[in-house]
Amino acid sequence: MTLESYLVGIGTILFISIFSSKLSSKFGIPLLLIFLILGMLMGSEGILGIEFDNPQIAQMVGTIALLFILYDGGLSTNYEDVKPILREGSILATLGVLLTAFMMGIFAYFLLDFTFLESLLLGAIISSTDAAAVFSILRAKKLALKNNIDHVLELESGSNDPMAIFLTLTILNLITTDDWSEFSLFGLIGHFILQFSLGGILGIIAGFLFPKICALARIKYANLYALLSVSWLLLIYGITTHIGGNGFLCIYIAGILINKSHFPFKRNILDFHDSLAWVMQITVFLTLGLLVFPSELIQTALPALILTCLLIFVARPIGVFLSLYKSKFDFREKSFISWVGLRGAVPIVLATYPYLEGLENSHQIFNIVFFMVFISVFIQGSTLPYFANKLKIIND
Repeated sequence: MTLESYLVGIGTILFISIFSSKLSSKFGIPLLLIFLILGMLMGSEGILGIEFDNPQIAQMVGTIALLFILYDGGLSTNYEDVKPILREGSILATLGVLLTAFMMGIFAYFLLDFTFLESLLLGAIISSTDAAAVFSILRAKKLALKNNIDHVLELESGSNDPMAIFLTLTILNLITTDDWSEFSLFGLIGHFILQFSLGGILGIIAGFLFPKICALARIKYANLYALLSVSWLLLIYGITTHIGGNGFLCIYIAGILINKSHFPFKRNILDFHDSLAWVMQITVFLTLGLLVFPSELIQTALPALILTCLLIFVARPIGVFLSLYKSKFDFREKSFISWVGLRGAVPIVLATYPYLEGLENSHQIFNIVFFMVFISVFIQGSTLPYFANKLKIIND
């Protein structure tokens, strides 16, 4: 195929993906689900028959896309809105994820022919709610929720990926290690504290510095400020990760604090990142859809469906109710927060990690996770307005 053919193909795919948003609005189908379906239709078993079976490329695409999605999530978050619920959102993003991962690991151990660590790995991979899914659905539906519930959900989904990534990589290291004498619980806790402390501190510093840089830059061309923001995002993520901090947490916190400040061409930068985040969402979901072989999903459909039901109706609610035990939210509000436990691109991207480590059950883990994400987005994403009305938590 020629370069022109590839360009026509990419343009056509993006064109169809963008206009598929009309289907989402008309029929209430979550847009991210449409992107996944389009990806599968374009794959080797689909209409276009595009051959793609490279988890490493999919992981790279997913990681880069996640950077821009989380950064945009931070830039779109009003600090004054999330300030009253920082405690609740932070607990959900850490303790809530840990509880969900552990419970799903137990369920997987008794349901699947996995070792205990492999079961915990599956639980860790599927433990976090997805920022792209939650941001897009909540904002597309324009649900005005009582008691800052929408801000809790956005803060949780934007900040809980670091915990899921930490758990996934830690358990993977335990599975692949040859010398268990090197393992230390205190060392693990210390590593966790270091990662999240560095990520948080550098995020605050980066969020404080960027508006100052924009104010002092005096760049002649206004559009270059958006590119300055992109370079800043890549720079702070790379530095934070390189010195052992959590880069994802850093860029999310930086985004929130940048939005809090006033500086030249701020609106241009926010609009640019909003558009770029949509491109990244389309790209990552299409890529992950391409990686899937639909015929193989049938083999894992039953255990994946059972695990999805356990996640939606048992693990997620227990994690939420225990995490928010002393919060201001009542039973109806906690129930809705439990229901908005949408999984999305992050669990699928994390499911490519076992591939790269050469785990025996990596293929099965990926297919189960993909199926669970698909069902989660379809069932929970499609019914958010219904449950919000049913539980009477929408502002009049």
